[in-house]
Amino acid sequence: MSMLPRLARPALAAGARSGAAQAPALAGFHSSATQLATLRELEQRVKSVKNIEKITKSMMMIASTKLHKAQRAMKSAQAYGESNNEIFKNSEAVAPEGGNQLFIVVSSDKGLCGGIHSSVSRKVRSELGKIGGEAAASSDSAEGPKIVVLGEKSKAQLARALPKNLALSFNQIGKDVPTFADASAIADQIVRSGVKFDKVNIIYNAYVSAIAFESRIMEVFSEEALRNGANFNAYEQEDDTTKDLAEFSLANAIYAALVEGHAAEINSKRNAMDNASKNAGDMITNLQMQYNRGRQATITNELVDIITGASAL
Repeated sequence: MSMLPRLARPALAAGARSGAAQAPALAGFHSSATQLATLRELEQRVKSVKNIEKITKSMMMIASTKLHKAQRAMKSAQAYGESNNEIFKNSEAVAPEGGNQLFIVVSSDKGLCGGIHSSVSRKVRSELGKIGGEAAASSDSAEGPKIVVLGEKSKAQLARALPKNLALSFNQIGKDVPTFADASAIADQIVRSGVKFDKVNIIYNAYVSAIAFESRIMEVFSEEALRNGANFNAYEQEDDTTKDLAEFSLANAIYAALVEGHAAEINSKRNAMDNASKNAGDMITNLQMQYNRGRQATITNELVDIITGASAL
């Protein structure tokens, strides 16, 4: 009977020693599991960002290819806008004091191209603010100048800010390089809509350089403003073709603005995708560094657990 306690005590002591050795190992096991879960999350994030980087690089290459085509069309279309300016300048056409003004905002239906759409939206709001258009639009007695929007992106922005001023909107803009037939159809629809105007302000994004664009205004005058021009009678006309000339000038200006705005949009998209690719690369580098540090910490903890367990035996 006296031998039983002596035999039991060493066994209990060994169990106590093994329990003491197991406690740190158990804690290390939980810590490693948490770190492994974090490492898996980091690995998934790295894969996701790499996929995004591939998409943005592909979109940048596509935009670069389209930009050359858009620039060639822009150079050809600039002659249309210049011819309009010569007619209005030489005829000294001026809109009557307090006459009706129409704003045509040139944007597109596509996004992922930086702030190019919000730029023309801010420009039209600024111009309306100068002539009191926003104050008139907020009152019930007057609605202020009318707005025609080409493209869904700017329409969504202006519909919230100036809903009473919107007269017409066009979609399916920006899919390809605009043609004169597209501009003629838009001009014809504006004339047929019955919107009265003495002067048209076409707000568009001008292509400035490979890294910049600028919102500008191209002015077009109505038939009445042309006929009342001081030097307009110097142009000899067998028949009264002033109405046709005014409509043709409007189509010319819309075409020039559409093509140059398209080139500025493609250029902005290329820059936006280039910046997105660079940001994705920086994010991949940071995430990879976090992953390597976490993996190194996990390996270090496992080595500590092994050494601690071996020392306790």
